[in-house]
Order: sequence, then C-alpha cells, then structure tokens
Amino acid sequence: MSEWKELIKDSQTRWEQNAEHWDNYMGEASNRFHQELICPYTEKLLGVKPGQTVLDIGCGNGNFSRRLAALGARVAAFDYSAKMIERAKGRSEADLNEIDYRVIDATNDDELSSLGTEAYDHAVANMALMDIADITPLAYALHTLLKANGTFVFSVAHPCFQSPGLKKIHETEDVDGQIITKNSIQLSTYLTPQPYQAIGIKGQTIPHYMFHRSLSYYMNIFFEAGFMLDGMEEPSFKKEKGEHRFEWLEIPPVVIFRFRKQLV
Repeated sequence: MSEWKELIKDSQTRWEQNAEHWDNYMGEASNRFHQELICPYTEKLLGVKPGQTVLDIGCGNGNFSRRLAALGARVAAFDYSAKMIERAKGRSEADLNEIDYRVIDATNDDELSSLGTEAYDHAVANMALMDIADITPLAYALHTLLKANGTFVFSVAHPCFQSPGLKKIHETEDVDGQIITKNSIQLSTYLTPQPYQAIGIKGQTIPHYMFHRSLSYYMNIFFEAGFMLDGMEEPSFKKEKGEHRFEWLEIPPVVIFRFRKQLV
C-alpha cells in the first residue's frame, strides 16, 4: 500500500505551526496521559541501562529525552519541527551533554542515514508514528541504526478503539432495580488505512494530520523490515475515587509495542 507521501510537507507545516502551543501545554512534566500510560510502560519495555544509547524519534519538547538521560542513557533525539527542537534545547540546558537534539524528517532516507549505523541499543517513539505520513523509511532505517538485538518501542493511539469516525456511547440501564452505567464504543472502519485531521490539544493553531493504521499494518511493516514482536502493553487509566472523566477503564486508549532487531 502506498502511504500518503503527498501529505508529508503539509503535515510537517502544521506541526511547526502548533509547536509552541504543544510545548506550552506539555511543559516539563507532560500530562496525565503520558505520566500514567505512556512513560511507565514504555520504560518497562525499554529496560534502559546506564551507559546505553537511545534514539528518541519525534521527541517533541524533549520530556522523555530528559527522562532517558536521567536514567543514565546517552540520547540522540529528533523531530521534524525546528521550533519544537528549539523549545526542547531550551528546556534541556542542564542535559545537553547527554542529549543530542537534531531536526530530522523521519520520512527522509538520507536524513535518517545521518544518524549512524548500529549506533543505538534502543529506539523509542512516544505517540509519534500515527502522526507520520510515511513510516516505511523509518522502519527499514531502524534495522540499520540499531545494534544487534536492539529494540524499538513505540506507542500509538490504539487503532482498534481510536479510529476515525469512532463514537463513544454512555448508557444507563435498569437491571433488577439497579441503575447500571455502561460505556462502549461504536466504529464503522478499522481495516482500511486512512488519514484524517484531528485536534490533539484544545486551542492549537490548526488541526494536525493523523494516519490510521491497523494493528496488523504496524506488525507487518516491522516484520518485513527484519524485526520480531516480543513485547506489548495496552494500558488504561486507574480510576480514582470520585472521578468520572476516565471511566473507560476496559477500553485502552493506547497500545505500546516492542520490536527486536533480528539478525539476518
């Protein structure tokens, strides 16, 4: 299937326009979504050890890059938004000896090859691949960039439960004299890959592109690039007393994969 190469430039331009708003919102500590769902499970799957080298793909304002540095890793981090990298450097002044920030387009073979050969123990992409119009160059480049037995851990919006056109349904039902509340979803498309526009943070300058791909799509592209799947998490929020905002506890909003480089 030919990915949406014609949208690469437009997607990049939109992220450049939204960069400052996203950085201001995410700040130093990120948000609850990343704190509870993304970071702890990604760290678990990565298993970073002090002295290891990690490539942070689509690093945004560098929140996770700084966390990796705090764990003792040497980090190369990139994003295709120059404004976002500028913000990341500004937030990382104390860590610039451990983090090498670069402006790189993950859809560009030449730019990816500038990152080296068998240079990294791990690579990570937090909630980034569904924002990239063409992930084929990255999948194949990672097999070259990672050391033998190296791993790539990435999270995306769960394609089974966050697909375009999805509707969230909140129902109440009287069962034997008790009012039962149920949350569910309704979706009409899943298998067909498709781009769509979305608002990730209220107030952002312009909608950005997201690219829906099925679970099998992600798996097959990395299998073909020489990886095997050896880890996976589907985290959901833990309900806090008196809280109603995150009641979709049985429907995970994200999925996190770990692929390991196979020796050919």
